[in-house]
Amino acid sequence: MPAGGFSASTTAGGEFEARITPIVIISCIMAATGGLMFGYDVGVSGGVTSMDPFLKKFFPVVYRRTKEPGINSNYCKYDNQGLQLFTSSLYLAGLTATFFASYTTRRLGRKLTMLIAGIFFIIGVILNTAAQDLAMLIIGRILLGCGVGFANQAVPLFLSEIAPTRIRGGLNILFQLNVTIGILFANLVNYGTAKIKGGWGWRISLGLAGIPALLLTVGALLVVDTPNSLIERGRYEEGKAVLRKIRGTDRIEPEFLELVEASRVAKEVKHPFRNLLKRRNRPQLIIAMALQIFQQFTGINAIMFYAPVLFNTLGFKNDASLYSAVITGAVNVLSTIISIYSVDKVGRRLLLLEAGIQMFFSQVVIAILLGIKVKDHSDDLSHGYAILVVVMVCMFVSAFAWSWGPLGWLIPSETFPLETRSAGQSVTVCINLLFTFVIAQAFLSMLCHFKFGIFAFFSGWVFIMSFFVLFLLPETKNIPIEEMTEREWKQHWFWKRFMNDEDDYKGEIDLKVVTTRKDDKINGEKPF
Repeated sequence: MPAGGFSASTTAGGEFEARITPIVIISCIMAATGGLMFGYDVGVSGGVTSMDPFLKKFFPVVYRRTKEPGINSNYCKYDNQGLQLFTSSLYLAGLTATFFASYTTRRLGRKLTMLIAGIFFIIGVILNTAAQDLAMLIIGRILLGCGVGFANQAVPLFLSEIAPTRIRGGLNILFQLNVTIGILFANLVNYGTAKIKGGWGWRISLGLAGIPALLLTVGALLVVDTPNSLIERGRYEEGKAVLRKIRGTDRIEPEFLELVEASRVAKEVKHPFRNLLKRRNRPQLIIAMALQIFQQFTGINAIMFYAPVLFNTLGFKNDASLYSAVITGAVNVLSTIISIYSVDKVGRRLLLLEAGIQMFFSQVVIAILLGIKVKDHSDDLSHGYAILVVVMVCMFVSAFAWSWGPLGWLIPSETFPLETRSAGQSVTVCINLLFTFVIAQAFLSMLCHFKFGIFAFFSGWVFIMSFFVLFLLPETKNIPIEEMTEREWKQHWFWKRFMNDEDDYKGEIDLKVVTTRKDDKINGEKPF
């Protein structure tokens, strides 16, 4: 049931003819369930670590500390390296797995890489649910982390490559939308299971991660691989057939030929990771790395990982802390939906700049409130101030959810050319998971030592990253992926200096729109 189509000249740097076909929508929705699993893992850890039965079984030292008010600082009740390792081990494992995922994404395809991620998720969920000791619990989290590494490598690439250019941003953000839905789902589950008597509610919280794990696995079996991936692996006719199917038109020759030429140039690159370091690829690499570092230093994952723990620290009762986490999770989902509708209309830069102002303001207000009202051994926040803190947290989360959250993944996936795309995505995921691990492992200790100043610390980073966007980030809205170099990097006031190094181009073919005659052959096969 096509929704419509359009065509534009490729030589003019416009979009290829494409319709929004059901197979594209369904494939993107099913692939994006990898984000659902990732989000659930993010959300569930903060909830179970605030549950007394879970703490009593695996972290008795922390449990005793939370039951001894007045002895330990309010900010230091949960400061425990083992507790932080439970959360952060997932991201350290994902960091390692992403290097293997780069190989499978390139050699085996996006589809099979997503299937591998689903299998890791299922095994990890089983071990976590059945865990009887801390070692088994951590091993389960490590396997979940392997799934995250493979999913975060393959899914953004899959979504960027299968989507028509004009809605590429919106469809790509389906991954981030599913991350936020997963977080909300985990917060709701935690709120319900915390009330179960008998002390086994945390097992249900961890076990229900099997639902998104199964969805990703089944989705990976049903979706088609991308034309880019098929052509990259030499399966030209199959790639052309898939391209025709997902575009909903027979007039796919211009796009097909550009993909073929991009693939041919990519195959001449024998060492993609080494190629990333070449001068002309530095702008994409620097921006991808910077976006991942900045994304983590907004402080968002400190809130998402430890939302119930954080609210407990600030004086909320257990039910109130879980309830507040549900509220922030709901705001997260709704704001990501706003991003889907706005990203291809207003552009990436405007969303990031507006969000920078909003996040900076909300964090400064939170720091001031906590500095005045929450002392080391003070009573709980009053009802009015508690509501204001939640409102400011929601204001911060909403800004992140329509900007740095989805765009931190979208922009790198649409800036790397095909010859460095898999390696570039691997570096993107690697840097993201590295700094996610750093924040997850350090936040509770930072909260203990910085106290309310932790929010001032993060707001300072927001200030810095907003200036980075203002001066150094080009707009990628409505620009075909393979035309980014000509239309953006070579026109940018700063990055253009990296595009004119002739030494980098010796022996290589300039990647431009190709005009291939009908009698040309590719591996013995006619291109059309």
